Amino acid sequence: MQGDYQELVDEISVLLGAPATLEDRDFGLIAFGAHDSDDATAMDPVRTRSILTRRSTPAVRSWFEGFGIARATGPVRIPASPEAGVYRDRLCLPVRHRGIVLGYVWLLDAEPGPPPERLDAAMEVAARIGALLAEEKQAGTDLSRELRAVLTADGDGRREAALAALRTALGPGAEGLHALVCVAPWPEADAPSARTVPGAAALCTVPWRASDRRALGALVRLRSAEALSPALAAGARLQGAAGTGTGAGVGEPRRGLTDLAAAWREAVGAARAALAEPRLGPVAAWSGIGPYRLLTGLPEPAGPGTPAGDPAVRPLLAPHHAELARTAEVYLDCAGQAGRTATVLGIHRQTLYYRLSRVEQLTGLDLDSGEDRLLLHMALKARRL
Repeated sequence: MQGDYQELVDEISVLLGAPATLEDRDFGLIAFGAHDSDDATAMDPVRTRSILTRRSTPAVRSWFEGFGIARATGPVRIPASPEAGVYRDRLCLPVRHRGIVLGYVWLLDAEPGPPPERLDAAMEVAARIGALLAEEKQAGTDLSRELRAVLTADGDGRREAALAALRTALGPGAEGLHALVCVAPWPEADAPSARTVPGAAALCTVPWRASDRRALGALVRLRSAEALSPALAAGARLQGAAGTGTGAGVGEPRRGLTDLAAAWREAVGAARAALAEPRLGPVAAWSGIGPYRLLTGLPEPAGPGTPAGDPAVRPLLAPHHAELARTAEVYLDCAGQAGRTATVLGIHRQTLYYRLSRVEQLTGLDLDSGEDRLLLHMALKARRL
């Protein structure tokens, strides 16, 4: 089972010669085709809002449903209505599976419209979308409890029982290739429907770092271990929905479910790295977070009053020494090359040397010592977490 709705939407766009938009039966956007028309009416308020906010208003939904689209088994033509924000005629292809409407494909319409054989072919693609939506609804929407049990299990026995339940629910797909995505902090109590995220087998929310906040976990199907793009795309979509101040991480791909606990630790670590280091985010893969792979595995401070950092480095982490701390971090990021460091910081070399001497005085560390430099570098990176 694969959630590649975009390919199917693009197929309909090519068949009918117009950009198509796929929405679920609640008018939530799933996928849309690009349009390159110079006609301003091609992006009327209704279509623009649907794409930008990923949902239509109740009033728009009621207006379109008034044309019988929820009962239709074939294409429905809907006339323009400028007062409703619909500047162009619409063509609606109901997406059904076993007689149940699961969504709608929308296209701009114009006389004389596509020939019957093209419409028939497009309806066949819509039927494939319906089958996919039904399959994902069955395999994904109802699996939040099973996935949450796996991610929060606190003992081998409970974890094995949770894995068995998730494996049974996923069926044959359980032995496929997956990646776990973590988005944190997640602003809502509940996870969105898995069918709104192409490729997602299950979504759930879990506690986030011993606080009252939550993280979102997503189990995403992959075609190959070398192609992480479905998981990265899912992370980007979910992080975008979560908004600013959030990060997303993707663990290493695994075949089957046995190593989900390790994959979740990696996804959480990558999400923490994305939050700590803007250049890594907003979506970071575990394979690309460098030293944070080690740092995110270390125990976190015991509580709010616990001093941060190594005792030697702690004086440098005081707020009034922020400039010195940044200088030291950039110097170590530049492998101790003074010229590069001065260029990055935009300062004279002599200013750099003075600041580095102050760093040594504050910490008691020798920047000519490899071990001291490593300690300082790791402590400066760890403070971001």
